[in-house]
Amino acid sequence: MSSTTHTPNVLWAQRSSATDAEKNVVLLTIEIVDPTNLNIDLKPTYLTVKANSSKSEQPYELKIDFFRDIDPENSKINTGNGNHIYMVLRKAEAEEEYWPRLTKEKLKYHYIKTDFDKWVDEDEQDEVNDEEDLMGGMGGMGGMGGMPGMEGMGGMGGMPGMGGMGGPGGMDFSQLLAGMGGAGGAGGSPDLSALANQLGAAGGKDLLSDDSLGAEGSAEDTGEGENSEDGEKVEEIN
Repeated sequence: MSSTTHTPNVLWAQRSSATDAEKNVVLLTIEIVDPTNLNIDLKPTYLTVKANSSKSEQPYELKIDFFRDIDPENSKINTGNGNHIYMVLRKAEAEEEYWPRLTKEKLKYHYIKTDFDKWVDEDEQDEVNDEEDLMGGMGGMGGMGGMPGMEGMGGMGGMPGMGGMGGPGGMDFSQLLAGMGGAGGAGGSPDLSALANQLGAAGGKDLLSDDSLGAEGSAEDTGEGENSEDGEKVEEIN
């Protein structure tokens, strides 16, 4: 890797199973925010990633030589979530024991870290329901696609009578609406002058005047850890 590139942080966790292949995996989160110009090469023995990011002017490069082989055909990679890159890598060999490390060489890499949010101790695997972790941020859906469009609501078509709300002065709205010739119906608009007369006859206030509306009638109801430039191997593990 050249001195003009960054090595992204890599968070990893794992599961192991000798009988359930889907629970015999390595979980990777490669911390490249909003990756673009992405190039991923996943082979049984290694992984390489090259990408740009909206958070860095310098490109990212990563290579990991795996501790043991993985199965690329049955692994999953999610790059379209607008965040980091998530991978669920199927281990090629089914076994109960955890890998002792992610990498082939027994070295400590400063950019490879344990994903404590997803890590489960080997003897506690059966005690947790980690379906979401095993999806590795996949969501499993590739985007919800949105709810189907709600067809426009049809016209109200003349709502049925509202049970006779007591109007001003005890007037009967059912009689009032009858006198209006079916307000709002398809047969024409109500006669407002006739409405005003009927309201007056019923002893109510002139509801069409500004004074009767008052103030209430007019109220309106609103990193990522960019590492220092690359030094892949930091120290040898004894």
